[in-house]
Amino acid sequence: MAFAEYGKYDGLGLAELVRRKKVSPAELVEEAIRRIEAHNPKLNSVILPLYERARKMAKGKLPEGPFKGVPFLMKDLISSLEGVPTSSANKLWKDIPARVTTEIARRWENSGVIVVGKANTPEFGLTPFTESDTFGPARNPWDTTRTPGGSSGGSGAAVAARIVPLASGGDGGGSIRIPSSACGLFGLKPTRGRNPTGPLIGEAWEGFTVEHVLTRSVRDSAAMLDATKGADVGAPFIIPDAGPFLREIGRNPGKLRIAYTTKPMLGKNVHPDCVKGVDETVKLLRKLGHAVTEDAPAINGEEYSLHFLTIVAAHMRADIEEAAEAAGKRVSPDDFDLITYGPGLFGTILKASDYVRALRYLQSISREIGRFFEKYDILLTPVLNQPPPKVGELQPSAAEQAQLKLIARTGQTWILKALGVIKPLAAQVYEFIPWTPVFNVTGQPAMSVPLHWNAAGLPIGMHFVGKWGDEATLFRLAGQLEKAKPWIDKVPAGY
Repeated sequence: MAFAEYGKYDGLGLAELVRRKKVSPAELVEEAIRRIEAHNPKLNSVILPLYERARKMAKGKLPEGPFKGVPFLMKDLISSLEGVPTSSANKLWKDIPARVTTEIARRWENSGVIVVGKANTPEFGLTPFTESDTFGPARNPWDTTRTPGGSSGGSGAAVAARIVPLASGGDGGGSIRIPSSACGLFGLKPTRGRNPTGPLIGEAWEGFTVEHVLTRSVRDSAAMLDATKGADVGAPFIIPDAGPFLREIGRNPGKLRIAYTTKPMLGKNVHPDCVKGVDETVKLLRKLGHAVTEDAPAINGEEYSLHFLTIVAAHMRADIEEAAEAAGKRVSPDDFDLITYGPGLFGTILKASDYVRALRYLQSISREIGRFFEKYDILLTPVLNQPPPKVGELQPSAAEQAQLKLIARTGQTWILKALGVIKPLAAQVYEFIPWTPVFNVTGQPAMSVPLHWNAAGLPIGMHFVGKWGDEATLFRLAGQLEKAKPWIDKVPAGY
């Protein structure tokens, strides 16, 4: 029997219904499947249904966690379930079953959620839009001509469309916060080290990447972080414990010192709708009693972007080589997206010393930004420089694609350096995400809060960055904002 009220509840709300025996986990799973089948043809958010596995779990004994019986989607990147492919949106990985269940996936399932499928992502999670050659573009339920963002775009689209109340995401340059902004959701990137990252990849992108969830309510995010936090065995460092975070939601955050800026750190332009969102948020924060000052850390955006790209390009090349090795093949451009293969070629040009110098530079800037947060509790910016763009708008131009194809076919990587193909492509990406990657490098917690919709009805998330290790203050502020300007009932038409 379909559960008609399903979309009105967040994850904890559905779990409460299960506990009170108002609905069964099996009924919730069937409703999630029904919604996937109804909406996925338009959204392309789910690329691997796991219906029979989910049905079997729903009929069995589930863990007594906070989300017992709640349908859940896992992003098809980084995290794995033993025996289920984790494709990373790459055609070589697409049909290779995972050897192990990663620690955070184990903790997600121990929270009681039931994984009903894997969610769409760009190849190797590289881009802030979800448009791989392997699975095609995910689409935004607020306007299906537009991207839901990336790299957790499939998760964002599915949660916004009420397919599931929460879904996993990984954030290496903004990939939880970007789709949360584009899809009108709450998305927290926890402090580096707060959630486990092993045992397969470990510290992805030098620890820039951390996994958590995209949700409609603040409390779902807090409750899931309580269920997953803590280092796994063999973690290279362990941060001080914190929480429980769920109890922070209703607490008064006090009078916070909040800096704000609409000046991009890594790009040059910001859409007026994003500026308006910050202006309205500043007024709300002052009304709530906070001390709000226009200020921001000063960094050289172009230099920062190039060093960030150096780290990412080297990791892209490692991903490409490992995928080819797993498939028993030589590295070939035929097996990868051009937009991934190009940075991978850049990764073959780099010297080991380039990588180390880039890392040293980023680490030094992290210390400078840390000093900025001695003056402030929170920094407010937009998440993105514009409302969600059209599908394909951020892809390389036809001329750039032709150049990349030529380089990929000839293997003449020196041409890549000489033509400077990668640098303008990277600049275009950082123009779209001029704030989020900075705080992956610093490791600080940051969240996208759905406080603004423009005249076209498109969501524009507000980006709040906290002190290292201080998710508690972010959750208190998010709970206060959720109460002052509720968003839970904002639903895309038709969902």
